[in-house]
Amino acid sequence: MKKYKNIQKGAFFLLVSAALSSCSMFGLDVQKDHEYIKQELDPNLYMTARQYLETRAVVPTKLNDTVFKYMKLGLDYAGIDLAEYEKPGRTFLFLHNDAIRVLDDKTKLPKSGFWFDVPIVLKDANGVPIMDPVTARPKTRPATKWSDYSKETVKNYFLYLILQGDYGFNNAVTTNTTFQTLLPPGSVAKKDESMLSYMVTKSTPNPAGTAPNTFLIVSNFIQGAPGFDPDGLINMKIVYSDGTPLKINDFNSDRSAGQIATNGQVHVYGTTVYPFRYSYL
Repeated sequence: MKKYKNIQKGAFFLLVSAALSSCSMFGLDVQKDHEYIKQELDPNLYMTARQYLETRAVVPTKLNDTVFKYMKLGLDYAGIDLAEYEKPGRTFLFLHNDAIRVLDDKTKLPKSGFWFDVPIVLKDANGVPIMDPVTARPKTRPATKWSDYSKETVKNYFLYLILQGDYGFNNAVTTNTTFQTLLPPGSVAKKDESMLSYMVTKSTPNPAGTAPNTFLIVSNFIQGAPGFDPDGLINMKIVYSDGTPLKINDFNSDRSAGQIATNGQVHVYGTTVYPFRYSYL
């Protein structure tokens, strides 16, 4: 038996040797030496934030993607002048398509993203919200297009994603830095339009010390709630973990960040960005 095993081993090594020899015979190198050249990725976009948005929203590129398609559709619907994305000294938060809508394979309805997390309130023929007797909250459905929301709501939402100030990895710190956005202070979500008008928002952190972004819904739906940050402010900080993400309002980590446009920095997010810093009862 031992002799038989040795024969098997010998046959195996002969086959391997023959295979390697045949590779050499046909000019195929089994292994090549390559000189390692250290390179740093260039964070510069060499274009304005507007050009970057349009390039990856509507214009086919060598990347062959339109990852900002639904962001651009929202801006167009809201009537926001894209010249805002050409002004200097700003930080621009871009929304990947996934931050707006990811469709369920079966139902083809949003299963995550803004259209799912901020659903539309269902109403009866008289325009009165239809209440769920179990939850005592309005019944809802996912949005399927931006026009399910009012233009005012969508405009205020995107204004919240433009920061007045240049912020990125070059000056980020591990504690929150607060910026004024283009969202006017005192902005309020349209009542009973979507669940955004039921989200309680605060100007200060929860004094109880619990998570500042537990998105609570007002149980008394008649009361309504601001939905948007009362002061039009946003928090950002760096979190030293995989990818060293830039975090928004202690909740959203970036999908890709630190892209430097000629007029500011661009950070891309792939999950629902809520337009407020703090929410608690």
